[in-house]
Amino acid sequence: MKWLARFAMISTVCFASAFAAVESLAAEPSAAVLANWHQWRGPLATGVAPQADPPTEWTETKNVAWKVAMPGRGNATPIIWEDRVFVVTVVPTEKIDPDKADPATQPERPFGIKFPNNFHQYVTLCLDRDTGKELWRQVAAEKVPHSGTHNDNTYASASPTTDGKRLYVWFGSVGLFCYSLDGELLWEREFPEVETRVSFGEGASPVLHGDRLVLVRDHEGADTIEAFDAKTGEMLWREERDEPTTWSTPLIVEHAGRTQVVTNGKNRVRSYDLADGSLIWECGGQVDNVTPSPVARDGVVYCASGYRGSALQAISLDSTGDVTGTDKVLWSLDRNTPYVPSLLLYDDLLYYTQSNEAIVSCVDADTGESVFERSRLEGIRGLYASPVGAAEKVYFAGRDGGCVVAKKGPEFEILATNELDDGFDASPAIAGKQLFLRGRQNLYCIEAK
Repeated sequence: MKWLARFAMISTVCFASAFAAVESLAAEPSAAVLANWHQWRGPLATGVAPQADPPTEWTETKNVAWKVAMPGRGNATPIIWEDRVFVVTVVPTEKIDPDKADPATQPERPFGIKFPNNFHQYVTLCLDRDTGKELWRQVAAEKVPHSGTHNDNTYASASPTTDGKRLYVWFGSVGLFCYSLDGELLWEREFPEVETRVSFGEGASPVLHGDRLVLVRDHEGADTIEAFDAKTGEMLWREERDEPTTWSTPLIVEHAGRTQVVTNGKNRVRSYDLADGSLIWECGGQVDNVTPSPVARDGVVYCASGYRGSALQAISLDSTGDVTGTDKVLWSLDRNTPYVPSLLLYDDLLYYTQSNEAIVSCVDADTGESVFERSRLEGIRGLYASPVGAAEKVYFAGRDGGCVVAKKGPEFEILATNELDDGFDASPAIAGKQLFLRGRQNLYCIEAK
């Protein structure tokens, strides 16, 4: 299946192992960061929760701590911080703008995309982590979306992020909003509206490092990467890019005394200096409709894409200038790579799915050599959600409600195949003993009872 062509988430030993695997990512993660899921792809931006140990098995009547119906639609990952869960969604209303064309009378567009003429509420929810009870709700804006989206995308596909003091929510062209963890609006920024490829919609998430918040806006116009002061929302720098529409969230890594912002893209994978936005290095070799986010380990960043071709590259963070075709590309692959789901980097193993299919491969992150290839995830018919890992297990959430749990390691072994009465396009989040699954209709908290 193809999404953007059809649319088109304690021990000292555990800590030490996890930190060694991501020594290039940042200064030593705090205990609070490691215990939570504060951003897209988790505490280490690899898809792994190093201190977590969620259940292996569940059903609608087994190991579901709570289940809460979600208003509206959203594909963003839930964000977990201490006793709170943060979720974003967009809720259509019945209020019509008479100046907008009725969708029923609009011309045919690819994939049947229609532009709404009714107002939508752009909503952030805060839930109690133990019970699922709503603690607060903020409507950032109520407006008519300027464009449509693919039927599998939503207007709330960018995951929020938090530093434990403030919550940052990005609704793309609608704006960037900063809240206290108690729901007080601290600041907001407006953005010009963008046109995405065939009106598929926006999707990249904001990333936070120290006091800087970074956004990438690759679309069908003038593309940019921008950095903001996380406390005030003031723009610190802005650089133009040359990319078609992408949906990939950037990765911020510290390496050799310099903080890099690595962005995945069809034309170029690029690294920018977080301090001033200057370009450090770039590399060609990806394919169309880039969506997977980069991951990094031991001075190497891994970038993938998988629409109308396949590409997976391991690029040295010591690079400078244009390194296309040089030995700074340590290894590369041209088969079985993901379209929508991002990579999972679990210690020295790199997991990825084939396109949006329920087929998984694994390579040695150091060498690119195959560990296993094209193993089928029985019980799942397709997936957009990115795989996540914890407690030596790997979790795959499917579009049809199935979720496969496999044993981490060189032998592909399925431990359980679970099923819920929902479908999952949002990536899971893991913290402590809990697994959070944001479905099309409900948010589940999975915890052993």
